[in-house]
Amino acid sequence: MTKLNSVISYSTLSICHMAGMIDLAALPLWIGSLMNFYGLSAPQAGLVVTAFLAAVVASSVLFAPLFTRLPHRIFVAAGFAISAAAFWTTSLLSAPATGVFPFILLHLIAGFGAGAALSVTHGTIGRTANPHRLFGIVNIAMGALAIVMFATIPTLIANLGGQLLFQAMAATMGLACLVAILLFPKDAATKEAGKLQIARATRAPLPRMAWLTILVVVCLALNQATVFSYVERIGTTREFGLDKVQMILVIMGFVNLAPGLLAALLQKRLSPIAVGIAGPILQALLALTMTGSSSLPLYAVPTIFYVSLVIFTHTFLFGLLAKIDTTGRAVAATPAMMMFGSAIGPALGGLIVANIGYHGLGWSVACFATIAVTAMLLARKELARSAEAPALATA
Repeated sequence: MTKLNSVISYSTLSICHMAGMIDLAALPLWIGSLMNFYGLSAPQAGLVVTAFLAAVVASSVLFAPLFTRLPHRIFVAAGFAISAAAFWTTSLLSAPATGVFPFILLHLIAGFGAGAALSVTHGTIGRTANPHRLFGIVNIAMGALAIVMFATIPTLIANLGGQLLFQAMAATMGLACLVAILLFPKDAATKEAGKLQIARATRAPLPRMAWLTILVVVCLALNQATVFSYVERIGTTREFGLDKVQMILVIMGFVNLAPGLLAALLQKRLSPIAVGIAGPILQALLALTMTGSSSLPLYAVPTIFYVSLVIFTHTFLFGLLAKIDTTGRAVAATPAMMMFGSAIGPALGGLIVANIGYHGLGWSVACFATIAVTAMLLARKELARSAEAPALATA
């Protein structure tokens, strides 16, 4: 039995997080493959990816409240197995596509499996000794996956076809399934808790500060998906060249190795409230620069740091939520709060691109960043009234 606070446990949770959050690494290639290889329009491609993310949301909303009662190891492995099978079946669809419905159906199945597995993974991370630090560390695995995908998949897709992307995603889910069934940790604290204590924890409502923090995460994820889904298309449309765009994405992957570790190191030095305010503001500035300029440097620099900013900010907010709600329910709903925003993003981005153009994506980010900052300021007011303010301020 793998102990919760051990190197093997942390490695297992890292792999499961990497697989479940694959959209953060794959979005540009995902949208690009559906449009270029399968011939879907921008709104159709966005809708397909949105179907996956919406299913993750539904699955997480369903299972996160049940976190303390689920058989974690079997549940995670089964979720990833379902997702792997759905993505592999997607890779067998013909191109160009004769219709969008098969893609939507298979992405719904894949998303439901991944969401179930990821909810338990994040809930388990929230029960470890230092959730903030571990969440920062597991995001390093996410950066490693992005490097591998951006360094190899575009060339393979160009030479062999877009089905290679879905085969790679199926393989990633399959790896997570295997690792989970063999090594997923057991939460001893949950096992020892009495049924009455679990029932009370499940019924207790989340504090208002938790809901405000969740809203900030949703806005961050929405802004992330709205722009990042089309970052590859922005680069190629502005004729920067496929090789340069691919190089920028690879560099971004290496940069994404840093924010999780940096957030872990700065855990006691920065206030999560301050980070939650600064993150959306910087996100809006990067998006406006990236989408509003035809200059390669002004496209490249914001692209390279766009995802890392979300990872850094979310790590602090994850740690804050783990302290606000110690049952693990709030952080078990991380897939729901992340993917709710991400689910809307590709479809919203497709509509904006079709009707306004790529520059409209940046202004959309600015609007939702305003909402996020407002929510974080309200959370700060709630914190000022809380008896646990000193502990939460350094979450």
